[in-house]
Amino acid sequence: MSPQINQLDFKGQLFFIGIDVHKQKWSVTILDDERELQRFSMNPNPEELARYLQRNYPGGRYKSAYEAGFSGFWIHRRLVELGIDNIVVHAADIPTRQREKNQKSDKIDSRKIARELRNGSLQGIWVPDPALQDLRSLCRLRFKLARDRSRTKNRIKHFLHIKGITIPDPSEIWHWTSAFDDWLESIAFENQTARDCLSGYVKEYKYLQKLIDDTLNKLRQYSQQAEIREIIYDHLMSIPGIGFIIAITFYTELGDPRRFKRLDQMACFVGLVPSVSASGEKERVRGISDRHNRYLRYLLLEAAWVAVSKDPAMGLAYKQLCKRMSKQEAIIRIAKKLLNRLRYVWINRKPYVVAVC
Repeated sequence: MSPQINQLDFKGQLFFIGIDVHKQKWSVTILDDERELQRFSMNPNPEELARYLQRNYPGGRYKSAYEAGFSGFWIHRRLVELGIDNIVVHAADIPTRQREKNQKSDKIDSRKIARELRNGSLQGIWVPDPALQDLRSLCRLRFKLARDRSRTKNRIKHFLHIKGITIPDPSEIWHWTSAFDDWLESIAFENQTARDCLSGYVKEYKYLQKLIDDTLNKLRQYSQQAEIREIIYDHLMSIPGIGFIIAITFYTELGDPRRFKRLDQMACFVGLVPSVSASGEKERVRGISDRHNRYLRYLLLEAAWVAVSKDPAMGLAYKQLCKRMSKQEAIIRIAKKLLNRLRYVWINRKPYVVAVC
């Protein structure tokens, strides 16, 4: 008579997996409803984790979480494909005990994620589909190239300054006209080394400008897809102050405006809400929040300045706000109004009508 073999069966039992993701290894903690079961390091491989769970806890239901960061969303998508109910969480949204703040390690982080996942205190961030994520990456590439171009312009200004050379019209370096280009070529230096240095900076600028132009052309090309074209050109760009760059950035960064139930939630995501510090019965407002979407907040504030000059309703609102607050505070309020308009025309699929608040 052959011996009876008891096979493990965890059918219906729920397991919580916290993953601290790094490039070289993952730190993993597994909990059930009552206790910690395992804590270990492993290769950064979703398939390997899935095999481990199926081998050691067959039939179970698996919920996992990891912090958003450098790894992006490919891990999330693969875990979901493998039958693991995964979420990606913002690091600032994970409740942390004082001891965990003082003693930070990968193991502690993975245990913290697993614990809070079990407690139900974690909320996953929105994950874009791969096509939208790639379009977002192209938008962010253009943003970073434009930032590098500005740095190169500043280097040129600094180089001319230390050589005692004054730019005839300072605004020309930002618009970079052909006349400004000719003026740079006409500068007589005391030696060839200085000329070579300036020429290097100018070549860097022109190289970056070509990359920016090429990237922008690609963005315009991809924006011709029927659904994207309608949202960007027919709706978002119907609002005074909203050009193509901010429209496509808004589209790629938000993806679906309906995921924000209220305007305040969207404003919080963008970073147009005040930072509040509360202690006892006292509450202090400390200016605009540090937590923000670095791409959208910058562009919205820039667009707000354009809107007050192009839209009579925005211009009037700005003047009224300036009577009781600083110009900077007022333009933040205008940016939030602009955000409300963007949200409205996108959700309702209607173009904006000028002079209607």
